[in-house]
Formats: sequence, structure tokens, C-alpha cells
Amino acid sequence: MLRLDDLQLFVRTAECGSLSAAARLLECSPAVASAALKRLERQLQTRLLVRSTRSLRLTAEGEQFLVHARAALVSLEEGRQALHGARAEIGGVLQLAAPSDFGRNVLLPWLDDFQLEHPGLTLRLLLSDHVADLFRAPVDIALRYGEPEDSSLVALPVAPGNRRVLFAAPGYFARQGKPRQVEDLARHNCLLYMLGGRVHDQWRFTAGRRLLEAKVSGDRLSDDADVVRRWALAGRGLSYKSWLDVAGDLAAGRLELALEELRGEAAPLNLICAHRAQLSEPVRLLQAFLRQRCAELLARAPWAERPA
Repeated sequence: MLRLDDLQLFVRTAECGSLSAAARLLECSPAVASAALKRLERQLQTRLLVRSTRSLRLTAEGEQFLVHARAALVSLEEGRQALHGARAEIGGVLQLAAPSDFGRNVLLPWLDDFQLEHPGLTLRLLLSDHVADLFRAPVDIALRYGEPEDSSLVALPVAPGNRRVLFAAPGYFARQGKPRQVEDLARHNCLLYMLGGRVHDQWRFTAGRRLLEAKVSGDRLSDDADVVRRWALAGRGLSYKSWLDVAGDLAAGRLELALEELRGEAAPLNLICAHRAQLSEPVRLLQAFLRQRCAELLARAPWAERPA
């Protein structure tokens, strides 16, 4: 009979890529953790992990078994919740990854409110613009802009109508003037963002059915979207980012839109997970909660339909 704690140890080790890190998460000693993995491999009669003094990786059999181990743990947790009426009061640990700018400046206060509604829930939040490997990273779900490139991932829509907008601080526009057409961007200092080694310096807009684009440049570049937003707030240049990231600053007058008659690129926000088995009640409640909050921000977007 496979032991539950051995399965938990194996899954956490695969996610962390480290036996000692998994042991710390589960509050046991490295020796106990090592013994648990050996016991599990012995019961399965197969090698799950290849370990050395410097690295740890899953074998092909380990990759295959990890899917079933995760599903088993999720199923057991759902059974436990059902017995305790968890649909009325959810609990447990929810591990969430989110983009840096949206996470720090929008999501944090929302999560405070979400936990007030569900005080039995523990949140673990990882903020980074680097795309987390959901099959290995110690997260259950991730908030991501854009559609997932991996079709095997499960995407739950949070803000499907979100778009990018062009903006800068009022002080920047006072000094440099506002662009009146896309071609004007060539003479502006554009604050650039880099993701996955690629610089996003091709800014695209639509006017009806026409596609308008500009190759932009500037004196600042970062792989952290929060840094780009802070540069914009400081009046260092123009930026082109998700409406959700800057709606609060625009409403407060700290930033101003430009070319708002044009539509920026689509930037849908989704909750992503590796398996449908991870769509637990906390995940579904979080999706519904975030959809409502995002809808309130999107209702103020320049492309939103206004009531007659």
C-alpha cells in the first residue's frame, strides 16, 4: 500500500527540484525525506528520480507517475473537503503565481479581500514575469497574460476582454507632447519590456479593420513589468501595457492615456493549471472572484461599451 506522505514528498520534490527544499516544506528532515522516496521507489519497483550531489531530475517513469500522484492527492483533498462541508468554508493551501506588476499593484489587495471571505485558506504567492513551469514549479495555478502556448494546459478565463493601452505621466506629456498618430511614436522615448529574451518593441494597434504598428525605441529596458510601470510614473517615457495593470493610476491621474481612440493588442488574463484535477473549489472560487474584480476595471476601459 502506497503511503500518502510518501506521495506528498515525491510530488513536492519534483516541483521544487530539490529533496531538501521539499523536506523543509513538509517539515521533515532530509533523512526522513530520502527514506520516503526510497520506500516509494521500492514499492513501485522503479526509479522515479535520478539524484546526485548537485542535481535531481525525474526519470521517464517518474514523469509518468507524477501525473497520477498529483491526481491522487487532489482527489483525496477533495474527498476530505466534501466530508467537512468545504463548499461552505474552503481551507487548505493555494499556491498561486502571478505577473510582477499586476501581482504587486492590483492583485495583493484583492487577495486580502478573498482571504477575508475564506479565512481558512492559506495563500502562497509567487511574483515573477518569468513563465513558471507548472509541471515542476511549487504552484497550483498561475495568472498569465495571453493564451497558453502549451495546448495541454487548462486555461480558465479571468479577463478575456483586456487590452494593452498607451500611456505616460502628465509631466512627460507636458514636456514632450502627446502622440497624435502611431507614426509619432518614433520621436518618443518608449519604455521597453523584455520577456523570454525577446524585447517587445513592436507596438500594434487597430483602427477598425486596419492594423497599425510602430517599431519603437527608448533608453530604458527591463524584464520586470513593474519596473517599466514605475519608470512611466516617474515621467521617463511612454509605455504600452495591460489596462488592468494601470487602470488605478489612470483613474487617479498619475498616468494619462494617448491614442485612446485606437485599440491596443489583446491581452487576455487567464488562470492556468497543468491538469483539470487541480480545479478544486478554492481555484473555482478564486476565478469567479477575480473575474468580477477585473470586470469592474474593464468597465472603465476606453473601448468598453457605455450604457445609452
